[in-house]
Amino acid sequence: MTKRLPVLSRDHGFQQEYMPVLLDAVKQFRSGLSTAFHSIYLNGSVARRDAVWGKSDVNFTIVVKHKLQSNEASALNAITWRLTNHYPHVRNVTTKVVVLDDVLGLAGIFEWGVWLKHCSVCLNGDDLSSRFGHFEISWDIARTLNGDIKTQLSEYRHKIMKTKVTENYLDYCEHIGKKMIWSAYCLVLHRKQQWELDINKGADVFLEYFPEHLMDIERAFILASRTQVPKKAAIFLMDQFGGWLVEEFDKTNRRIG
Repeated sequence: MTKRLPVLSRDHGFQQEYMPVLLDAVKQFRSGLSTAFHSIYLNGSVARRDAVWGKSDVNFTIVVKHKLQSNEASALNAITWRLTNHYPHVRNVTTKVVVLDDVLGLAGIFEWGVWLKHCSVCLNGDDLSSRFGHFEISWDIARTLNGDIKTQLSEYRHKIMKTKVTENYLDYCEHIGKKMIWSAYCLVLHRKQQWELDINKGADVFLEYFPEHLMDIERAFILASRTQVPKKAAIFLMDQFGGWLVEEFDKTNRRIG
């Protein structure tokens, strides 16, 4: 039986220690983006109310009314940098930016509809989650959320090979490590019918179906933890496990459509 996806609570407050950065972020992004600003949403562990003070990132999605001009993009990047550096107990502040028309367009229903309805909490502005009904777990959702794994593997393989800056290398490894884990979970989402927003629980769901990939998942978590490993080890995991994920996505897509 297909299950409807749960939504994050809009009625309960967030962890008190994160309130200053949330209030500051809303104020600064609204002001800095000015007329381009439409709405801002909270994602990740802080939105789920299970963040770990001093270890968790604060993740935002910002909907803008038009594609950002260079000065607006610079303002957004500057605000993100200031927030990260002003709050030392926040490991990192991230922003995902999307244009309003892309959210409301037919092509964006699965990607942005699911993201805003089931993975986000609106902090300020016109809450677009109300424009979408409740979604049900399906292969279409899994494919839309993490079906770009092939492109990401290629892009981040190039970045990892090219960079000589340790901090950038760790950033790239963290991103692609998490991406592989989430893609692994999405590969079995339609079979398990279990919606998870916690990466550890998502990995456990995947391993129920593919226990032989335990070592691959453990290695992906090492990348995601920003533990520095030799480049050849990161590339090997991306080529082997990442390549397997791409093949499995393609096979499932051909079977289900």
